[in-house]
Amino acid sequence: MAGASDRIYADASSERLLTGATVITFIRTIATLALSLWAAYDESLTLLVIGLVVYWVGDSLDGEWARWFDCETRIGGVIDMCCDRLSCGAFYVGLAWLQPAPFFFSDEPMELIAIPIAVYLFEFMVIDMYLSLAFLAWPIRSPNYFHVVDRRIYLWNWSRVGKAANSGLFAVLLLATGWWWLGLIIAVALLALKIMSLRWLLQLGIPVPERVPSA
Repeated sequence: MAGASDRIYADASSERLLTGATVITFIRTIATLALSLWAAYDESLTLLVIGLVVYWVGDSLDGEWARWFDCETRIGGVIDMCCDRLSCGAFYVGLAWLQPAPFFFSDEPMELIAIPIAVYLFEFMVIDMYLSLAFLAWPIRSPNYFHVVDRRIYLWNWSRVGKAANSGLFAVLLLATGWWWLGLIIAVALLALKIMSLRWLLQLGIPVPERVPSA
């Protein structure tokens, strides 16, 4: 098992595309997309939610696998981010397309659900994607170790609590309550947090690699 410093900092010799973790990432993404398409075809909210659960469980599993078997790579981190957003987009576009009655407690249809979903997708797929890719400017394996760069940005975005609030809270409350306005409040709050995190990142400054003169 690698030491703490070895786990945090990237090693060019260990970078590769196919690891156990990336295989899990590809499998859970394909499964999520298949379930989302099946849900749209059958107009089934249940299938759509199953796809969301597959995405969440798979996203946790590939990360844990990478740490257990010491196969965290920067390539895998970027693939994970891209697949997260593809899976997330499939779920939320499917939810807006179906516009079903909420899954749990409310009997009111969610006609305006597309509004909070649009705000959330902009926050997650644009601003959060930029924030997440910023780790590549430092010699760390993934955003999970951004605390060695800036602890404040890390805590609000990639700590376990930060990840849960940023990815799970919106979906769970939207499905549980059916209150589009509550979803909009959460989406706007997350957008504000990401904009603030982006401001912190820009104040920190993103390193630019030195130019290597051509031979």
